[in-house]
Amino acid sequence: MDDPLLLARAQFGLNIAFHILFPTLTIALAWMLLGFRIAYHRTGEAGWLQTYKLWTKIFALTFAMGVVTGIVMSFQFGTNWPGYMNRVGAIAGPLLGYEILTAFFLEATFLGVMLFGMNRVPPWAHIGATALVAGGTSLSAFWILALNSWMQTPAGHVLDGNQWIAGDWIAVIFNPSFPYRFAHMLIASGLTASFVVAGLSAWRLLGAPADAMARRTMRVGVLAAAVLAPVQAVVGDFHGLNTLEHQPAKIAAMEAIWHTEKGVPLVLFAIPNEATKTNDYAIEIPYGASLILRHDANAELRGLESFGADRPPVAPVFFAFRLMVGIGVLMIATSWFTAWATRREAVAPRWLLWTLAAFTFSGWAATVSGWIVTEIGRQPWLVQGVMRTSEAVGEISGAQLGVSLTGYVLTYAAMFIAYMVVLTHLAGEGAEAAKPLPHAYPAGAAAD
Repeated sequence: MDDPLLLARAQFGLNIAFHILFPTLTIALAWMLLGFRIAYHRTGEAGWLQTYKLWTKIFALTFAMGVVTGIVMSFQFGTNWPGYMNRVGAIAGPLLGYEILTAFFLEATFLGVMLFGMNRVPPWAHIGATALVAGGTSLSAFWILALNSWMQTPAGHVLDGNQWIAGDWIAVIFNPSFPYRFAHMLIASGLTASFVVAGLSAWRLLGAPADAMARRTMRVGVLAAAVLAPVQAVVGDFHGLNTLEHQPAKIAAMEAIWHTEKGVPLVLFAIPNEATKTNDYAIEIPYGASLILRHDANAELRGLESFGADRPPVAPVFFAFRLMVGIGVLMIATSWFTAWATRREAVAPRWLLWTLAAFTFSGWAATVSGWIVTEIGRQPWLVQGVMRTSEAVGEISGAQLGVSLTGYVLTYAAMFIAYMVVLTHLAGEGAEAAKPLPHAYPAGAAAD
């Protein structure tokens, strides 16, 4: 544990895994807030205003957590990975800059209007501010995913001395995996926000079964998840085929394919054995992997042995992928069943409310699992085929990294506990606690 490379990776991995929780929620939650705001504007119902105010508090809290952890993460490019910025900073720097200039400033500016301007600006301006905040969150994801996708499937870059620079910015941004990764992430955010809204609404209903707005928002979250979950499965399949084309070693690790062969079985469960290059206690579907990945039961798939040392560790990628897929299947089943059980405004039984409450943060678990697959599956490359992770680590001792890593763990644990306490407190009070503002539209009167 005194290896600087291992500790630097652990520290950055902790930071990015903690950070990604919050934008994953806020990207889609901002669009849901816009829907709540428009519903209030059209109907004048006080319940929609109370709902908007409640979820705006949750959005603001989550947005603040994302900003704080994102700033720390950006510092680590210089402290832990100076080689990265030295070699590819001419590409990474502008993309991060575009995210700040076009997205973060947009969000931060109009977030103030959205939070404090309802009684200070016309309704159309307040709705517009909410829409711009929502657009800013998606634009932020666009730039971050463009950079991450370029690191996975680099394109449009040229070597200028010892630095890689952009020879074609369009090719850099719209690299081969970007469309799939961007769509996959946006839908992941939609699922995360849907289950958070449904789960926290169910949590409220367990204590206040008569809360009509909690039933309504639970229904909104469930229906959104019921639509998005199967779409994510289709997008994920296309993303996997793209990964097979451009990062076959990652696919081999995801499926624990050790040897190149035809008619490869689909491993449902196993314990990958790096020493023997076999899968212990394997449960398999014959020809399944070849059929899914090549649409041909007898197709040949490359095994990990063909990549030599340029292959990722198998176990974390293998298990994280199955966790992500397993959660996705449960999301489909839970959302579809709940949508059916609550049709025609039927009251959900308590056991179903407890189930939804348990699934509140399932989107986070699936997202972190997916990022483990994405990032560890790329190893030993930091930029696929261009720069190895070991070439980017800074000259810092393992002891220094160990101390700072411990500090991060303790700080983030305290922050997360505080966040969850506030979040569950707000959800427990429900929208009824968010009373209409004194100058808000009167109930029952449409806002012009």
